[in-house]
Amino acid sequence: MVLGVPDNAECLNSSGTETVTYQSDRPVSVAEGRSVPYLELRHVSRSFGSNHVLEDVNFKVMSGQTVCILGRSGVGKSVCLRILMGFLKPDAGRVIAAGEDTTDYSEEELRRIRQKVTMVFQNGALFDSLTVWDNVAFPLRERGALDEERISPVVDELLEMVGAKHIGGLLPSQISTGMKRSVAIARALAAKPKAVLFDEPTTMVDPLMARRLGALIEKLKLQLKLTSVVVTHDMRLAEKLADHVVFLDRGKVIFCGTPAEMNRSRERIVQQFLQLDRLDLRALVGTIDHPHRMLG
Repeated sequence: MVLGVPDNAECLNSSGTETVTYQSDRPVSVAEGRSVPYLELRHVSRSFGSNHVLEDVNFKVMSGQTVCILGRSGVGKSVCLRILMGFLKPDAGRVIAAGEDTTDYSEEELRRIRQKVTMVFQNGALFDSLTVWDNVAFPLRERGALDEERISPVVDELLEMVGAKHIGGLLPSQISTGMKRSVAIARALAAKPKAVLFDEPTTMVDPLMARRLGALIEKLKLQLKLTSVVVTHDMRLAEKLADHVVFLDRGKVIFCGTPAEMNRSRERIVQQFLQLDRLDLRALVGTIDHPHRMLG
């Protein structure tokens, strides 16, 4: 084990040993071998000016798996998602998305990949001028494969799935942050992707909505067998969803393994993160047991 990375981990750090062999840096596809990851960052680095956000980051996500990326604010978690989507290019390293090496793909080629791999942004990224119902219908209309009569039941079913059918006629400005994220998930699913990337799905929502969103993502994993990457600081969400956890600190992977292995990790930063998470949970329980504490 090196730097807290278990021997059977689904990611590597700069001192690790490759577990998937590539013959070259040419594009690869799933058809070339079942062992090829559906999503992967290989020795990826990215800087913004003098700020080195990611340094030699390695992790992979096999088809049907859920990987949660944990770490403190500003360590490059969301940048990983944007690189996987092709919104940002790495300064070094290779990017695998939908089983293909997309590092050097053009925007036109990336649009094809984004039909298979989509992202749910932290702010929902809904169209302000469209109703909730029309936001979900948008990708179906854009594709042009279905007429309005066939689009309608699909949108209704998706809104029902995420618990938002009753707000279909409202504008995004009229619904809560948590419901915006639910609608954004429904819109992402409308494109029938194979993989969904979630950027902080439970941030800035109340505990009940956070639990509801976590249950929804878990349902998508179990029922639709989606491949997922979830960026979060919520350890309880990671324990609920993750097949593997990637922990970033100062732009580097310092741990990769299962949530259970993470709890046993001897990495100091990982243990500090877990201890703070447990303190937050005890504080919440104490507030529920003694609500007068909230008053001052």
